[in-house]
Amino acid sequence: MQKLKDLLFRLCAAPGVSGAEHSAAELAAAELAPFGQVKIDSLGNVTACFGPEDAEEHVLLDAHLDQIGLTVSSIDENGFLSVKNCGGVDARILPGAPVVVCGKEKIPGSLTYAPQHLAEEAGKKAQKLEDLRVDPGLDGETVRSLVAPGDRVLLWSRPVSLLGNRLSCAALDDRCGAAALIRCAELLHGEPLACRVTILLSTMEEIGGQGARVGAYAARATQAIAVDVSFASQPGVPEENCGTLGGGPMIGLAPILNHTMSRRLLSLAEELGLPHTTEVMGGRTSTDSDEIAIARGGVRTALVSIPLRYMHTAVETIDAADVEHTAQLLAAYVKEVGVHD
Repeated sequence: MQKLKDLLFRLCAAPGVSGAEHSAAELAAAELAPFGQVKIDSLGNVTACFGPEDAEEHVLLDAHLDQIGLTVSSIDENGFLSVKNCGGVDARILPGAPVVVCGKEKIPGSLTYAPQHLAEEAGKKAQKLEDLRVDPGLDGETVRSLVAPGDRVLLWSRPVSLLGNRLSCAALDDRCGAAALIRCAELLHGEPLACRVTILLSTMEEIGGQGARVGAYAARATQAIAVDVSFASQPGVPEENCGTLGGGPMIGLAPILNHTMSRRLLSLAEELGLPHTTEVMGGRTSTDSDEIAIARGGVRTALVSIPLRYMHTAVETIDAADVEHTAQLLAAYVKEVGVHD
């Protein structure tokens, strides 16, 4: 399990806010290189292909590389940065948060609003994202020499190993899914497969799923499984909508997902004795599976999610055992595709 934790921390340490995933992509490509033919496409998607090229069945396994963050919109004369959101950033968690500005150099900084008592005097009860500034602690001239509008800003926290197999850091949404697919590729390495496999580590999921849309179109897969994160139990979240840390992968059931594939994943989890739960959705899944399912003439698609606490914060928390069990479930599914057809 330590080897998997080390992989998770390496993946999460690479910058990769939506649309600027190149550092994360290069690292992920290196991790996948021992297991297949790897390339990075024009949108920054990383793909690794293995298995017989002439197989009738072609399985696409997807997880997204990008993370939520901020984009520099302007720099004032004193070196303070105004920002816009890049993905689903929750402004409630931002005041006082440490960040890293990815300009010509990586520059640490902090996010700040006007002090509360001054804001109250000005009649502002609730401040908004446009009131926030990044303070890199440098003078205006130095900041403008290192940072430009459009540069990304990462939420940052020190990666922490918690008790047992749990760990906490930024970008686990969805680098833990990427880790599960890299581990799946390792489990399948050298196995005789009856299907072609493409692993797609896609870009821009947090701003619309454009990477998965392009990657799925190019892959021409006959079926696909997307791996993302979903809510683990925590205060303020209804239990019926949650998975559990250490409770295993959450297998999605939704109108856009292929019912037969979902049921087979559930059956396999039972047969293998893997902990698991179901996640029932009444419409869109808000994951890459929505985009993959409608690529070209349509792709049979399933969804497996890893339980995660504190989504879209710098202290996202998972249990590494859930990543391992997800990888084992996917590997078992792939190994039987094409065998009985």
